[in-house]
Amino acid sequence: MRRQIWLLGTLLAFLWVVPATADSRFIVRTGLSAQGLLQLCPVPGKCTILVLDGPLNQLLLLTTPSIVDQTVFLTTLRNTPGILSAEADQLVSMVGGLNRVTTVPAGLSDRTLITYFGASVWNGYANQPAARIVRVSGAHGLGFSGTGIVADIDTGVDPNHPALKSVLLPGFDFTRNQPGGSELADFSYPAPAPCSSCQPAIVNQSSAAILDQSSAAILDGKAQYAAFGHGTMVMGVIHLVAPKAQLMPLKAFGSDGTGFLSDILRAIYFAVQNGARVINMSFDFKTNSPELTAALDYASRLSVISAASSGNDGKQMPPNPPVYPAALSSTVMGIASTGDLDARSSFSNFGDAIVWAAAPGEAIITTYPFSTYSAGWGTSFSAPFVSGTASLLLDKRANSTQVEAAAAVAHALPIGPGMGKGRLDIVQALQALTAGGTPDFSVSAAPSAATIAAGQSANYTIRVAPSGAFHQTVTLGCSGAPAAATCTISPSSVTLDGTDSATVTVSVMTTARSVLPSAPGGRFTPPVFPLFTKICLAWLLVCVLVYKSNRASRHGIGLSAAITLLVAVLFACGAGCGGGSYGPYVPPSITGTPAGTSTITITGTSTAASHATTVNLIVN
Repeated sequence: MRRQIWLLGTLLAFLWVVPATADSRFIVRTGLSAQGLLQLCPVPGKCTILVLDGPLNQLLLLTTPSIVDQTVFLTTLRNTPGILSAEADQLVSMVGGLNRVTTVPAGLSDRTLITYFGASVWNGYANQPAARIVRVSGAHGLGFSGTGIVADIDTGVDPNHPALKSVLLPGFDFTRNQPGGSELADFSYPAPAPCSSCQPAIVNQSSAAILDQSSAAILDGKAQYAAFGHGTMVMGVIHLVAPKAQLMPLKAFGSDGTGFLSDILRAIYFAVQNGARVINMSFDFKTNSPELTAALDYASRLSVISAASSGNDGKQMPPNPPVYPAALSSTVMGIASTGDLDARSSFSNFGDAIVWAAAPGEAIITTYPFSTYSAGWGTSFSAPFVSGTASLLLDKRANSTQVEAAAAVAHALPIGPGMGKGRLDIVQALQALTAGGTPDFSVSAAPSAATIAAGQSANYTIRVAPSGAFHQTVTLGCSGAPAAATCTISPSSVTLDGTDSATVTVSVMTTARSVLPSAPGGRFTPPVFPLFTKICLAWLLVCVLVYKSNRASRHGIGLSAAITLLVAVLFACGAGCGGGSYGPYVPPSITGTPAGTSTITITGTSTAASHATTVNLIVN
């Protein structure tokens, strides 16, 4: 405690000579109570605590007045008993990149109203080229239109949009810490009236929308509206693919496109704890966060499927550093962007470190605030195609997991290096997911049987093949080897890459057979006829000795002594004199591997499943 007081005193001394600026924010995982954490505040009474992980109550945001050196305070936190980890909060921005409005698609002017799963929408939205490319209508024709809750961590949504209103949930606004998820709260001007004759106007670098010119002028070029409408646009793409899924807006970003990592973490935990089965994250940032990894691990363990955009910097990763959350490939599908000709969009990041699959991301026609429509460019609009597909997969099999969804999405159209498994094909993804579950991998053996002599070894080659895009570690085990034999596997585990098979060698070593003689034991059991013969011979010997002794000396041996000698001779002689034995007959024992056929089972086990194959071993 004295050490902590000294450290905090040092911090206060720094604060005395340096003017204060903005507050500092720290994400802390701790077993301490909120009150206990507040005691570490460098300016007592001036810090606040916010729980980030809901009822788990282990992840907290500690906000302090500005301090000179965050590293010093982080060191203090990390060295405090009861605190498991601490990191500085990050300010994340979804604005920027190379994605730009080019030619506005003709479909944005196709305002013919049609009924789309009970809602009235523009025909240019429902029947746009991107929907045909990924086969949205084909998936609906198979009877799948989405299920469950899809959460979008974004700028919010227009809660009154006619295409979305019937499927929207209330959501939550983490930027204001209040229920709801409307992004209209960030717009400080009167909402524009519908404009039936207006032409598309550019509203930011990556989006064009149908608005009257005065409203477009308010949005275009103003930093505070650089991302306005982003959440409504992303929601529209999810709804296009999965029109019956419920949509949960989680507002973690303001209309300027910035948001805190701590609010993203809150949104992930909120989504999982409030029934979301899919989380869409149409943003990226370059600094990894251990707590982001932990939050998405938590979501994946509870069978939540996540997708994220790969970013719009046009960079290959590697060699460039990866972006997050797309780089967390074990729990998130990173999605790149393609154009209508299935080529990588020039603005799309690419590379194995961040891309699981790709989807259209150019001139995507979608919903926009004020009950209108827009066209957007960017991987932000590619990711929701996959999130919507995840909802369709859940429609086919309700207990699908992140791994199974990723394996299904991997049944895509190959389009070249750096673009993951290829461009999304929703029908192929649905067909890859069987009603009972897609096998993650298969295990097969060659040969199926081997014949050897005891003392020799048999080798089998085991092939472990991924199904779809399974890319986890499979651990091999062996059982059923015959007695006095050993079974070894080399290597004992393999990590699949989602495409190629891996092989291991199973060696079964037997031991040679040998005969060991039986050991004597038990009580003496004299055979009847040999014993009678021995008695007669012994009696004859005694008589001869007595006769000779009586003649040779007057101190001759007596009858008692002769009988004693007779008994001693008989027991000393034992089995060797007449065929007697100790106990019943024990046959010689045989050691080593016995002859016969044994069935050996080789089992492969991963975190998601277990599969096995069998081989026979015939020992002569």
